[in-house]
Amino acid sequence: SSGINAEWPLRPGGKSTLLSNLAGVYSEVAAYEFTTLTTVPGVIRYKGAKIQLLDLPGIIEGAKDGKGRGRQVIAVARTCKLIFIVLDVLKPLGDKAIIQKELEGFGIRLNKIPPNITFRRKEKGGINLTTVVPQSELDLNAVKQILGEYRISNADIILKEDSTSDDLIDVIEGNRVYIPCIYVLNKIDQISIEELDVIYKIPHCVPLSAHHKWNFDDLLEKMWDYLQLTRIYTKPKGQLPDFNAPVVLQDANKTMEAFCNNLHKGILKDLKYALVWGSSVKYQPQRVGKEHELADEDIVQIIKKH
Repeated sequence: SSGINAEWPLRPGGKSTLLSNLAGVYSEVAAYEFTTLTTVPGVIRYKGAKIQLLDLPGIIEGAKDGKGRGRQVIAVARTCKLIFIVLDVLKPLGDKAIIQKELEGFGIRLNKIPPNITFRRKEKGGINLTTVVPQSELDLNAVKQILGEYRISNADIILKEDSTSDDLIDVIEGNRVYIPCIYVLNKIDQISIEELDVIYKIPHCVPLSAHHKWNFDDLLEKMWDYLQLTRIYTKPKGQLPDFNAPVVLQDANKTMEAFCNNLHKGILKDLKYALVWGSSVKYQPQRVGKEHELADEDIVQIIKKH
């Protein structure tokens, strides 16, 4: 299965202890090279998927002034599937705000979905604004003003939800990436049970102790939820399914076509049909074509054209 990147931006909140303990407990390999980033603690094998963890060194020190290192770190962060931000439970909010602001400045949006706005440039005809739902902030003047800053005088804009100026700017700029994020609150051995109860109510947070290895299973379970991976097992004809090495589909596209392309680019043209066992089909097995949408832990047998 392909490696899925999870990242850990900066701040000395016990990140390296957490990484070495996580990798030590769950990792099967640690000698991964990732371009020129030096520290890669390893790969966690969890629920059959290999998940590559990258320790990102100090974003804040170098990134703002465009030093090569900082830029490079951000470039890696933009390609990952999940970000862990490790914070000290005794003073989490200040650090959280700094890191978030830094990542947002580079077009990374944490735990957000892309704004439901259609933006189309055109040759002539001025600015057309269509609102599908009532807007509390944006009207035609505000939209024209924002577009004017980008020297855009002809465009169609459709606002399909109550949108902010920032939402519209994100859509116009078009280079935003939307990445789920888990805030890892470390050093819970230093707080009371009452405080821990409060922390558990904060969204997207996992409290743990890297040093004592407390609550790692919660972190891994939440990581799995946020990555939204789909594991598909292959079954050669006349043999049992291979449950040890699932094909892991990472994107929203979970079709048979995506599965075939993940296996090998040439398989699709030889595909006659596939047999599927699992929760995505009514009958066990069921014949399906390339448009069929697969579900987690389905079993697939490919029947080729002769």
